[in-house]
Amino acid sequence: MDIDLIDEPELEFGGDTYICPRLGITDYDVFDSNFEDRRSKINVAAVGTAECLEQLDEWLERCKKYIPPKPGNKQPRLYPPFPGFHKDSGFKAELIFTDRLSKRILSGEKDRIVKNEHARQRIKYAVDVYMSKIEFLAENRNPDVIVCILSDDFDGLIDKTVNEEIDENGDEEEQDETLEMNFRRALKSRAMKFRIPLQLVWEKNLTENPSNSQDDATRAWNFCTALYFKASQTVPWRLPQKDQKAVCFVGIGFYRSRDKETLHTSLAQVFDEMGKSVILRGTPVEKSEDDRRPHLTKNDATELLTKALEEYEAAIDHLPARLVLHKSSNYNEDEITGFRAAADEKGIKFVDLITIMDSEFRFLRSKQYPPIRGTKIQLTEDRHILYTRGSVPYYETYPGMYIPQPLEVRIVQSEESSLTICKEIIELTKMNWNDTQFDGKYPITIKCARKVGQIMKYLGEGDRPEISYRFYM
Repeated sequence: MDIDLIDEPELEFGGDTYICPRLGITDYDVFDSNFEDRRSKINVAAVGTAECLEQLDEWLERCKKYIPPKPGNKQPRLYPPFPGFHKDSGFKAELIFTDRLSKRILSGEKDRIVKNEHARQRIKYAVDVYMSKIEFLAENRNPDVIVCILSDDFDGLIDKTVNEEIDENGDEEEQDETLEMNFRRALKSRAMKFRIPLQLVWEKNLTENPSNSQDDATRAWNFCTALYFKASQTVPWRLPQKDQKAVCFVGIGFYRSRDKETLHTSLAQVFDEMGKSVILRGTPVEKSEDDRRPHLTKNDATELLTKALEEYEAAIDHLPARLVLHKSSNYNEDEITGFRAAADEKGIKFVDLITIMDSEFRFLRSKQYPPIRGTKIQLTEDRHILYTRGSVPYYETYPGMYIPQPLEVRIVQSEESSLTICKEIIELTKMNWNDTQFDGKYPITIKCARKVGQIMKYLGEGDRPEISYRFYM
């Protein structure tokens, strides 16, 4: 059993490289800070009750200034201060929020949401209320991003997924409504037509509240970084470019339709080293009796990857020399043949087919400490255990509550070494702009595929999905 330790990858910022997104932005500015055509003013619109809008205004004003670290902080690298969102350093941009950029949820609308006893109707009405405000802002104010503030009074009322709920009054129109209903997913899918990304936030996360699970500086880091990325497809950080062939990474996922039938749909998520993405909806997929896992046919695999590479070339202006496919289940022969055919057609000679899934194995170091993040354990030539979560030397602690579950990496086909494959997976865990704590468990390819599938299922057959990840995160 061979064991390797992968060093924590660095990220590239405006002035230098560094391990941590938070300290990297603080000391070296966001990566695109030197771009002449970057957007330095971000117009933030918002939907919420009068109280929520006031709290957002106060929170944004607070985020423009320095926010001290967590009180009694004994781990300064894990809980650093927030430098402030302003044009002089760090994000090198301004957040603009005015009354013209806000739309109120009236007290009568709020009461109707809170007092509705039927979960499905309550969620549907809440989506309708927010959508009416979003539509006005999108068509009359043209903001860069719209913040949807969820009142604390909605807690437990619209934030749960409802399945197969039928109207107790026996209304015939409700009898066949056995589809999944989820507020966040439904709202993001319906608002996609306006081509303005949404940021959902709870009212309690806009105030100084001791009951919050995160300290104020950490909340500011995550909130502002997400806003910055969503607002104008800006690039807070990227993976350093290497002196080698251009590489892009593809996440292949499957999701169940809202009616919970056996029909599944595939999707592709393509990333380059800049984190640019292309999201596609694939063809329906059926499970076979011999294999309960969904798989693509050879033709569907070829078509899906061909479309992804065409969209990628249109968005990125070039094709990669190397293609890395990440999938959370095993590949069958049809998928292998189909994916290879698409790559061959585009002249891509280097193709890696990788399965990434949760592992059933657990390991401990001496004194029962979790293994260090980046620990790679070879089980066989093609199967490897990879700890993407674990003890982090940079943080000088294990920043988790439970025994970390490693990933199992299965190398189906590859021209690269297993060490290179696992290094890239570790790198891609740091490309999540929704969370500035860098020790994420899943690479963005797998994480994004899951998030996209949750929202994609709410789009109609005639709806065209947005190709950018900022509309799904």
